[in-house]
Amino acid sequence: MKKYTRILTIAGSDSGGGAGIQADIKTFSALGCYGMSVITALTAQNTQGVTGIYSVEPEFVKAQINAVLSDIGADAVKIGMLSTPEVIKIVAATMQEYKIKKIVLDPVMVAKSGDKLLQDNAIEAIIEHLFPIASIITPNLSETQILTGLTIMTRDDMLKAGQKLLSLGCKSAIVKGSFFRDDLLPDLFICQDSGHMWLEFDRIDTINNHGTGCTLSSAIAAYMGLGNSVLESVKLAKKYITEAIASGAKYKLGKGKSPVNHFYNLWNK
Repeated sequence: MKKYTRILTIAGSDSGGGAGIQADIKTFSALGCYGMSVITALTAQNTQGVTGIYSVEPEFVKAQINAVLSDIGADAVKIGMLSTPEVIKIVAATMQEYKIKKIVLDPVMVAKSGDKLLQDNAIEAIIEHLFPIASIITPNLSETQILTGLTIMTRDDMLKAGQKLLSLGCKSAIVKGSFFRDDLLPDLFICQDSGHMWLEFDRIDTINNHGTGCTLSSAIAAYMGLGNSVLESVKLAKKYITEAIASGAKYKLGKGKSPVNHFYNLWNK
């Protein structure tokens, strides 16, 4: 009897379908995995921004996690939007209770539209409770600056920020270089055990980048669940998101920033 590779996302819902759990499930499916979800918040959201957030009660977040992990289990978990310290503590505790070892943390604080998605008092809770159990964290530029207190403008700044993230207790991290205006965009992978590595990909001239952060982190989780190392998962996920952005650049959806094309590998056949 065959077995699915089971990947769980614990994150917020994007009513527009481009980010959040919708992007995660699409990514898991595109990469041949079985996707499951725990919804931590509902957002009224589209390609132009977030107009409302409704947080799920912590105990119901816990009930969802228990329902999935007590029956189906998970080969890897992606953690996204957690808006309150109470939810953060519950998620951390249940991950330890079920002995989940492969965890990708996307510490969602600010959407690309600039909308704030996290309570101020939740940042310390993320660092204290989730950094130590995560295999890798994948903040965007704004989130990295918030977490480290550093201004990032150069590669040297990225390296300093990566080192600061490690000093805060995470095992490995990606510092994203999408702010560079060069033809090659550098991302920094940094790890407690193996030092750091620069990953460079061609810049794609498009504004259709809604959901890129969610998609990258969920792709890393999928590849980890499939048995790859953290670094190899990052490399594979970077290739996947780059190709999804390139394909999504050809489409128009909504009045704002369109999402990436998660199923480019199927649609282009």
